[in-house]
Amino acid sequence: MNYQRKFNGIIKLTDNLILRPEQKMRILTVEKKRQKKTFNFQSYLKNSIVTKISWLSLMVMSSLILSCTSKKENQNYSIDVYQTSQAGDNLKLITNTEAKTTSKEIKQVTLELLPNEQFQKYYGFGASFTESSAWNLATIPLEARKEVLTKLFSPTEGAGFSLTRTHINSSDYSNNHYTYVEEGDEDLSTFSIHEDLKGFTGDENDQVRGIELIDPNYDLIPMILEASNIPDANFKIIASPWSPPSWMKTGETSKMTNGTLLPKYYDLWAKYLSKYVSAYAEKGIDIWAITPQNEPLHYHDARWDSNGFTPEQGRDFLRDYLGPQLVKDGHLNLDDLDSGLHVLIYDHNKSTLNDYVTPTYQDPEASKYAWGTAFHWYANSELKANNYYAEELTKLRETWPDKGMIHSESSIDIDADDPIGQYWRESTDYAGTFIPFETYAYDIITDLNHGTQGYVEWCIILSNQGQPNPYDNFNSAPVLINPTTDDVIYTPLYYLLSHFSKFIRPDAHRIGLNGEDVEGLIYTAAKNTDGSIAIVVYNNNEEPYRLAIAIEADSYTTQIAPKAMQTILLRTKTNLTN
Repeated sequence: MNYQRKFNGIIKLTDNLILRPEQKMRILTVEKKRQKKTFNFQSYLKNSIVTKISWLSLMVMSSLILSCTSKKENQNYSIDVYQTSQAGDNLKLITNTEAKTTSKEIKQVTLELLPNEQFQKYYGFGASFTESSAWNLATIPLEARKEVLTKLFSPTEGAGFSLTRTHINSSDYSNNHYTYVEEGDEDLSTFSIHEDLKGFTGDENDQVRGIELIDPNYDLIPMILEASNIPDANFKIIASPWSPPSWMKTGETSKMTNGTLLPKYYDLWAKYLSKYVSAYAEKGIDIWAITPQNEPLHYHDARWDSNGFTPEQGRDFLRDYLGPQLVKDGHLNLDDLDSGLHVLIYDHNKSTLNDYVTPTYQDPEASKYAWGTAFHWYANSELKANNYYAEELTKLRETWPDKGMIHSESSIDIDADDPIGQYWRESTDYAGTFIPFETYAYDIITDLNHGTQGYVEWCIILSNQGQPNPYDNFNSAPVLINPTTDDVIYTPLYYLLSHFSKFIRPDAHRIGLNGEDVEGLIYTAAKNTDGSIAIVVYNNNEEPYRLAIAIEADSYTTQIAPKAMQTILLRTKTNLTN
């Protein structure tokens, strides 16, 4: 038995006893001797004033003290706290000193974790591969390129992005319009994904002209393959078409812009999309999911590649053409929609998602092909006023509980003069005025707490000007590259997404989390397959909060700064030794 440790416990206990001044003085004198190691502890117990108190009572109480100490030291989890804040923290590992406070002025919020109460499974978090992203990577040295991809896809050295998206044919973040067939080719004999492989000439449009390309052979497919070769990278890809070839459409306002697919080409377009999945597989890229059409309701006033599908047209195309074609070509397994290609319908704003998906899900012959729903967050400025459309998500989950839910796109216009600061202040784009970091934090956590199983940002990489984009529509991104100086900027969005992607890994499940309803504080929790638990908290207030976290018999305390996001990672002792 460690007698000095027991003595420490007894001294602390006597602090709470009612003693005369001379008794306290004697105890202090003995304590000084103890510190000099000039006394015998057993003799002290027999001869000191403490013997006037019941020996047995003291032993029992001191045992309780040591028991509590031992319990605290042997809690089931270790705790790490990572913080991103307006004050400048970027996924900073917060030390115990920084995470805790003794100030009684700070308000405390208690969060109770319920790890056995499990909800939806997560497929991942990340951003999208675009031709514009590949072009930016082609402008920097190979070592810098690898570093960027490592910081995006390595779960240990970076964000560990695990769910991504890309475009079929050109999109609003391509250097120009393109498709995979020659005009008028109705038997698809010229079909080729060479456009995604051929590299860049440097003469695609005015935005890229005159900028040196370090690797002109780089392109969309090489980027995806290089990312997949980053050690421990593990990501899924959703592929979406922005527009069929112009000769398949009617009502366009310019090449591949607005208008809608002619019904006589439904069958041909279904074969086209299936061929794309096969062609990418031949290059070593498995497409995890496909959406029949990006933003099917945005086809009257779009300024970029677009195509219209009404809810009924979308249902008919999936039921009668795309679904059967994907089954025929071996991409889709109707007996197990999880085992093959996943078909995600809609792929547009969540504000109206229930109206769009209902005709498809109500039709058994159409619904059997659809794994779930994809949706976007636009218009950004309307999200807060509508509680981030939580009711729409709840209605979707409760009405169609066997269908998946994936957030497939979000983005903001770039402020090229302040690409970092713009995330923490009011920012204005075509959608209105909002604070980007706040809007993203609330949107993601609200989505997750209402059944969403993955979250994907739009372009993963753009230039420091939000380019290239030939449509005068310049976005920000997690990573921005200056193509003339090779400087790389990791925006607050990179760190914000990392709070989810790095710590909530594929196949994790959301778990129960009871907490106080505090204005400006939002949180969610997930349990990973290795037993670790990630709690993501966003504090939108101008004051810090103490967070008291309870899980079963254990408790942990940390502190979150004002205007900050934290991921609190609880890891089991078994997990730490593995």
